[in-house]
Amino acid sequence: MSSGSNCQPQTLTKPALGEKEATELVERVFGLKVSWIRPLPSYDDQNFHVRVSRNKGVAEGADEYVLKITNSEDSQESDLIEAQTQAMMLLNAEGFPSPTPYLTRDGNIMSLESGDTGPGNKKYMVRLLTYLPGMPVAKIATNAQFCYEIGKLAASLDKALTEKFHHPSVKSLHRGQFIWNLANVPLLDQYLPALGQNKYREVVEQVIEQFKGKIIPKLSSFRACINHGDLNDHNILVDSTSASQENPQYRVSGILDFSDMSYGYYVFEVAIAIMYMMVESPDPLAVGGHVLAGFESILPLTEEERNALFLLVSGRFAQSLVIAAHTALLYPENKEYLMITAKTGWKHLMKMFEVGQAAVEKAWFATAAAYRNHA
Repeated sequence: MSSGSNCQPQTLTKPALGEKEATELVERVFGLKVSWIRPLPSYDDQNFHVRVSRNKGVAEGADEYVLKITNSEDSQESDLIEAQTQAMMLLNAEGFPSPTPYLTRDGNIMSLESGDTGPGNKKYMVRLLTYLPGMPVAKIATNAQFCYEIGKLAASLDKALTEKFHHPSVKSLHRGQFIWNLANVPLLDQYLPALGQNKYREVVEQVIEQFKGKIIPKLSSFRACINHGDLNDHNILVDSTSASQENPQYRVSGILDFSDMSYGYYVFEVAIAIMYMMVESPDPLAVGGHVLAGFESILPLTEEERNALFLLVSGRFAQSLVIAAHTALLYPENKEYLMITAKTGWKHLMKMFEVGQAAVEKAWFATAAAYRNHA
């Protein structure tokens, strides 16, 4: 859910290519013959599911791809897109199910292309990524064991990126004013008008003030890392590993959307994972303990990191809900997709504050302790 590299969420920079233009793009830039193309939902880039037909004698390869056309603002930062793509390639080599790029005719992983014929003739960075099978977590009934596995995935992913990603483009991940970096919750102040005047805005204002007072001064004590930054319920794909209708089992088959990668802290990733798993759970306040247990099976948190969890989860809810409301004003035609989290997100954030930090954390930590004791 990227929104530019600075504190301004997207103005009208989202690409708006039609299927015919996208087809021509694939054929011209990548040299592949498109047999089928469909738009995919997206936040502020444009994505197409593409099938290509193979001619005899052509080397074998995947026949399905995602054509990713980056918004014109982010497209100006080629180093950042290079870093995101190289990170996907590294993770794929390390055994994570992440997409990899199909090279252009010129042998590059991406190409800057002129877009529509509108004002300014905007340029968009174009990539063709392998299409990963599976269904988003948003479409399955999650359980405690699955939430544990998501926590484990979040820790393993950030650990691999932090310890093994050494490409020269990595320096571009220092994105100080990036609106989706969890350290930047205080930047939400300027977008509060999108909420109007209501009880929701009051809670967000409370989150921001507590964040300024209790989280910002502690950041230097957290362990730094590279964050994926957006392990949400639509960016994790799963497929079924059992035929049982009563007790379905799933494994992660795809990790999508690396556009929110940035330098941050390990505790940010577990907070983000908790927040998005809460959105999908029938028992949202219980989720945190299972995700935390999975994360800590790889990377135990320090006491200071643990004590920040409640406000970090609340801060991510605030980011998601406020920026979605702001962006929906810019793109009313995409409102349904933009407001997916808002369907239950406000209810969960309000409930967290109603129950209170002490009670919520007590439940999370008790659940995580039960896993450790059992192990």
